[in-house]
Amino acid sequence: MDQQQAVTCYRHPDRETGIRCTRCNRPICPDCMVNASVGFQCRECVTAQHSGHVQPRTIAGGTVAADPFLVTKILIGLNIAVFILVRTVGYRLVDDLGLYAICGRDFEGQQRCFGVAQGADQWYRLLTSAFLHWEYWHIGFNMLSLWWIGAPLEQRLGRSRYLALYVVSAIGGSAVALLLSADGLTLGASGAIFGLFGATAVYMRRMNYDMRPVMILLALNIFFSFTWPNVSWEGHLGGLVSGTLVAIGILYAPRERRTLIQWGTCAGVLVLSLAVAGIAVAQVTP
Repeated sequence: MDQQQAVTCYRHPDRETGIRCTRCNRPICPDCMVNASVGFQCRECVTAQHSGHVQPRTIAGGTVAADPFLVTKILIGLNIAVFILVRTVGYRLVDDLGLYAICGRDFEGQQRCFGVAQGADQWYRLLTSAFLHWEYWHIGFNMLSLWWIGAPLEQRLGRSRYLALYVVSAIGGSAVALLLSADGLTLGASGAIFGLFGATAVYMRRMNYDMRPVMILLALNIFFSFTWPNVSWEGHLGGLVSGTLVAIGILYAPRERRTLIQWGTCAGVLVLSLAVAGIAVAQVTP
């Protein structure tokens, strides 16, 4: 191993290692590892935890929950509930909650705007559209992906940071979809899920894991985004970029300013997404 890249155990400088404590991020060798609910911890962190003075935390500083997959389960439940409602009520609900921005003349020759371009009270569509699905294969594929990709991330980030990642990725995907395909209807959780893909890649890089599996999976999904009909590659791109940026802020924030940087990054990406959506709406508004 190159001397400049060699990482050694913090207690045994003569032992190279690629594993870090999931709480303090110090490199640890096999003799210093203690199995934890998420990865490995060093003996000092385990001792501090058992002493009752330190609450268990995820690598991102989130609280370790009794059910580490609760938010993912709720998100899946919401998507399925909305899907059942859509199939029951009909396409009218898609028109009311879906994402599109169109301005033009109606049958009476009057200039009208629809969707997000209709007014400030319609901007909820940036988020509600991420919970809409019409086809069975669409919701099936998205919910399986959400469980496979989202549940491990929730466990490693903590509930609040994971939920922020999901919501900001969804809105970021919607914003780019508006910008690049402003006259079409966009719906589905794919933008948020691509954000989770990007966050997974950041997490694996942060932990020095082998990134090849996630990169291959991401490449395949990007390929399908451009080759499958009626798939919003624009929303996928927006979600991927937004999720990656948020994950960088969450996972690489220094401990002394971690909370400020993490939530500041989420807020910054959200504001940027809203600005992109505003530009998109301005393009279609006369």
